[in-house]
Amino acid sequence: MSSCSRVALVTGANKGIGFAITRELCRQFSGDVVLTARDAARGRAAVQQLQAEGLSPRFHQLDIDDQQSIRALRDFLRKEYGGLDVLVNNAGIAFKTADPTPFHIQAEVTMKTNFFGTQAVCKELLPLIKPQGRVVNVSSMVSVGTLKSCSPELQKKFRSETITEEELVGLMNKFVEDTKNGVHQKEGWPNTAYGVSKIGVTVLSRIQARKLSEQRRSDKILLNACCPGWVRTDMAGPNATKSPEEGAETPVYLALLPPDAEGPHGQFVSEKKVEQW
Repeated sequence: MSSCSRVALVTGANKGIGFAITRELCRQFSGDVVLTARDAARGRAAVQQLQAEGLSPRFHQLDIDDQQSIRALRDFLRKEYGGLDVLVNNAGIAFKTADPTPFHIQAEVTMKTNFFGTQAVCKELLPLIKPQGRVVNVSSMVSVGTLKSCSPELQKKFRSETITEEELVGLMNKFVEDTKNGVHQKEGWPNTAYGVSKIGVTVLSRIQARKLSEQRRSDKILLNACCPGWVRTDMAGPNATKSPEEGAETPVYLALLPPDAEGPHGQFVSEKKVEQW
């Protein structure tokens, strides 16, 4: 592999939406596509499945909750490609509605992966994004609904054009602490750990896009958050309205925005359209 090869990478890609995104990128992206998964055996099995379809992704292990794993991936990308052209942050978790795990534990575990894991990947990999690169953070329409269920004070903070990453981290930690202390509703939080974690992903995307515009404007990198829709996966269940292939459409559209595209950037996108935040 020469460092001039283009490369796209998808996190949490061994099944569901991540797998469908990887398949579509293998078909449409001009360059290598790296499928990552926490479990190496499952990741390799997913690669073999795509190879059987005549596609040729590469595999690299990635656990977004593990700093060493993220850094090993960063070093691989730097050495093999001299950077990264497309990053799709898809990895995430959700507890089932009927799960008996206490809410404060659900909050801590969900936040750790969905928000802090995504943030950790971005911290190591965003500096590798090449000019005209594309970054897609898979969020959820649930983040929009959850935002509306927050107190007016919290809504104002999450919609602020000047909120910093540090302030956002403080709010995500406060939610987890408030659930532990049994006061999250009193403090203006809604009763959904997944929803709050996805508010975090959407707002983080807005902050990251703003930083890119300030620090690397001439590189024309476009970064957005998106909702794939309600997709039939292990996470969303069999009654969801979309197939994984349909769920992949918006993330893939954002990942493959043409080099001369001016936007969208720093937006929340659903069904290929920018949604009001």
